[in-house]
Amino acid sequence: MRAASASWCEAGPGGPPPPGPMPPERLPRLLPAGPAAGPVSLSAHLARYGPPPSARLDQRRRKALTEEVGRAGLTGRGGAAFPTARKLAAVAAGRAAVVVANGTEGEPASAKDKVLMARSPHLVLDGAVLAAGLTGAGKAVIVVHRSVREIIGDAVAERRRARLDHVRIQVVTAADRFVAGEARAVVHWVERGIPAPTATPRLHERGLGGAPTLVQNVETLAHLALIARYGAAWFRSAGTPAEPGSMLVTVLGAVRQPCVLEIAIGTPVRRILDLAGGPSGPAQALLLGGYCGSWTDAGPAVSLPFSADGLAPLGAGPGAGLVAVLPEDACGIRETARVVRYLASQSAGQCGPCRFGLPAVAGQVERLADGRTCDLRLLRRWLGQVDGRGACHHPDGAVRLVRSALTVFAAELRQHAEGWCRGGRSVLPVPPRRPR
Repeated sequence: MRAASASWCEAGPGGPPPPGPMPPERLPRLLPAGPAAGPVSLSAHLARYGPPPSARLDQRRRKALTEEVGRAGLTGRGGAAFPTARKLAAVAAGRAAVVVANGTEGEPASAKDKVLMARSPHLVLDGAVLAAGLTGAGKAVIVVHRSVREIIGDAVAERRRARLDHVRIQVVTAADRFVAGEARAVVHWVERGIPAPTATPRLHERGLGGAPTLVQNVETLAHLALIARYGAAWFRSAGTPAEPGSMLVTVLGAVRQPCVLEIAIGTPVRRILDLAGGPSGPAQALLLGGYCGSWTDAGPAVSLPFSADGLAPLGAGPGAGLVAVLPEDACGIRETARVVRYLASQSAGQCGPCRFGLPAVAGQVERLADGRTCDLRLLRRWLGQVDGRGACHHPDGAVRLVRSALTVFAAELRQHAEGWCRGGRSVLPVPPRRPR
């Protein structure tokens, strides 16, 4: 299939696209090939992908492209994996909307969204502008990590000079907190400068400024821009039938070349590690999905596909697209204690599970790490009391991490009780604690 010089939605489904740049046949799709050399310019972006999909869509074309996104099977790449077409349709069904591109990336171990925005800013902006066209929005708000704020601002200015976009684009620096990436927290931050989830349950009905609001991860929007150019069949040529497409993955810890990779969904975990230069030594465990993800034994995990279906037998999932390798000489209990204490400090403090439950759980995990007496039955009971009862999913993620640690590091728990610990260096990045 050749790329259309106009967008897929302008050419129409089933019609032969006019000549234009060839769609990427191999990965990477989202990132420029080769070593990092700064952000791709607008001219280089257009030379690779062709003109961006138009934001000026009538109702028929909006419906047609939204259906094509549904056929592509694109899901959110921020961790929740919600079907993108359903979110688009829900917001488009309301009155004048707002689009928010979520590049907050508050996960300390993740770098995939920052790398995407630093290297392919115009692909993200293409997707945000297109989402505005699909939902009838007149404004797109790009919320970005402070490290790429200038890059995105320069890209917006470049597009403005070229008179490329038909919607207003506002760039906002994201709050520097873990929970700030939650969709309602992003809206609350943009509107009131408070990075905490609100009680508003349905952003597609009432969000920013009271308008229906689409909050979509920046990687998801970049994929959206490519589906609009090349269609669903091209998108599904990578990945698995159940989980099509590619995704960005951050690989860190005990690997020779920590990096961000673009992989086809379903790529074996072992291959992901090989692409990062391979483990730098024997690995005892992997953290999959991020700090709200799951620990897994390294042996069984490396042979599985990196997908929701593939990792399900281990109770894990791709989450925010993260693979962290824990070496044999590191202590998984100590790593978990550090992360859970950090997660407890990062809560919005708006509900009992976060205000009281997470600090209590963190304290018990620290007791385990220090070899002090800990009632595991009490800890498991507290985990059950926290799980599913928070104002957002933040406490649920912390519970998932701790439960997986109690299983994967069961032998170490006994060793700690006897006063012995592997010790070793800290592997997972944990920012210094800051006051709320």
